[in-house]
Amino acid sequence: MKLFLKGDRCYSDKCAFDRRGYAPGEHGQKRRGKPSDYGIQLREKQKVKRMYGLSEKQFRLFFQKADRQQGITGTNLLVLLERRLDNIVYRLGFVNSRNQGRHFVRHKHFLVNGKSVNIPSYLVKVGDEIEVKEKSRKVQAIVDALDAVVRRGIPQWLDLEKEQMKGVVKSFPVREDLTMPMQEQLIVELYSK
Repeated sequence: MKLFLKGDRCYSDKCAFDRRGYAPGEHGQKRRGKPSDYGIQLREKQKVKRMYGLSEKQFRLFFQKADRQQGITGTNLLVLLERRLDNIVYRLGFVNSRNQGRHFVRHKHFLVNGKSVNIPSYLVKVGDEIEVKEKSRKVQAIVDALDAVVRRGIPQWLDLEKEQMKGVVKSFPVREDLTMPMQEQLIVELYSK
């Protein structure tokens, strides 16, 4: 499945998945047996984990936090993952991928409510203002990503002021806002075994 890990490249014809949609190596094109229920659940967890670029320990901690909250655990998990600063920076279009977002947050290119934050897993709140630092506004990767944001689009729960290189979190996302094909119920089933 196409996970859009390579940012803008995944929208072009250079995407590796479009070129070759099977596993690498000599045996990549062979048919495999039908996966078990556990295999399907594990595959879904690995997919979501890789999309957001988390380690196993980080993902488990997010799941435990989502499990403690009121409401549907799977939806809570996805909302928590979407609230991460590296993801917000990606969704606002300041960077081309979540991985690049993590890198740029680590190197203090962004301000949250006027304060420098260098923790990619920082959870933003409603009303938080994320902006590019004054020194970083001329970084070519950020300028290019903002030019390409039209192709990807900005979610309804975020607001972008492109000229000021600033974005605001209007609300938390609801499940309908998350368009990536994820079956969070399978992840909940996997962790509740």
